[in-house]
Amino acid sequence: MKKLGFYLSLFFMLNQTVSAATYRVDSEDAFKKIIPKLVAGDEVIIANGNYENWSIEIPSQGTTEKPIKISAEKKGEVIFSGETTRTIFKLTGAHLTLSGIKFNECILIKNNGSTGILIDLNNSTYCSITDCIFTKNIAKIQYSPLVIVSGNGNYNKVNKCLFMGNIDSQDLQVKITKESCPQFTLIEYNTFMQKDKVSWGNGNGGECIQIGQDPILLGNKEANATVSKNKFYNCNGENEIISNKSSKNKYLKNYFESNDGELVMRGGHDCIIEENTFNGGTGGIRVNGTGHTINNNKISNIKTAIRLMYGMTKGKNETGFYIAASDCVVSNNKITNATIGILVGDSKDVDWTGKFDTTRYPSPVMQNIAPYNNKISANTFKKVKATEVVQ
Repeated sequence: MKKLGFYLSLFFMLNQTVSAATYRVDSEDAFKKIIPKLVAGDEVIIANGNYENWSIEIPSQGTTEKPIKISAEKKGEVIFSGETTRTIFKLTGAHLTLSGIKFNECILIKNNGSTGILIDLNNSTYCSITDCIFTKNIAKIQYSPLVIVSGNGNYNKVNKCLFMGNIDSQDLQVKITKESCPQFTLIEYNTFMQKDKVSWGNGNGGECIQIGQDPILLGNKEANATVSKNKFYNCNGENEIISNKSSKNKYLKNYFESNDGELVMRGGHDCIIEENTFNGGTGGIRVNGTGHTINNNKISNIKTAIRLMYGMTKGKNETGFYIAASDCVVSNNKITNATIGILVGDSKDVDWTGKFDTTRYPSPVMQNIAPYNNKISANTFKKVKATEVVQ
């Protein structure tokens, strides 16, 4: 019995030693002080209140069974606002979850080479941003994302977040460079809405989601990202609601309503676009690149539902500002109430002379290579003036 008592006492002592801790913080300094203490299973609760100008890096390591949770005391009651030239939350560890934070009227500016970002999942693995709210935030530098997934991490997730009324920004960016490409990012169950046209002169830099930034030189990079079950309402920031500029990504079961823009394969190859729904707005799906699969989408009340584009070059190995759509499969899509169902060969003979840097991008300037080797079959059309147009 004495031995049993001893082992029971030892068990409870060890259990107390490894039990999770909960920390409550209400300032940047208080948060930074507890970061070295964080271990798997711990939780950090940020007290309700209004905050600004934080810059927190979290390298802590959770586990699958015991993630480290950073959360608002009450969803939407922890509010960050004001000018920022740094990253407010930078997650560089593993199995970290950031949830319930609201970013409202933050102003992203650049100073001394540093640009404001709200959240950066940087070289992180199995980290997630969930149930966060991003409203009326303003980017003062073109092509600035509110949320970024960067570095060579993998299996990070952004889900159940609201992006509403943000101004002149990219809402969510997966950053791809020569040195880095995040893998298997999951973007799901988010809502994007009420995004006005950007004020930038060239009309670019207002995507809701962008995966890759240089489709000409880095479009062959395989990100293996999945964008699924998101909703987009009145997203008018620019012509590309979602901009794909990398390879082997999946766009599944998303819903688009009354947007001024399209789901765009701007670059990259071998992506899957399946079971998305488009209702109203100015466009559906625009395609450049090779090997894409576009199946089982429902597109209604749109002038041109699917566009396969001319390019300057062809294939995966030629450098082209635009790559002709080729070897794509377009099947079993249901198109209703459109002027043109499927347009094969848009932007024919468009001349890009003087419109991009041909030294940096050694590409022909004429969009004169037609789409080729595409398989179009078993699509259905209702109230469509021209089901398939080839140019």
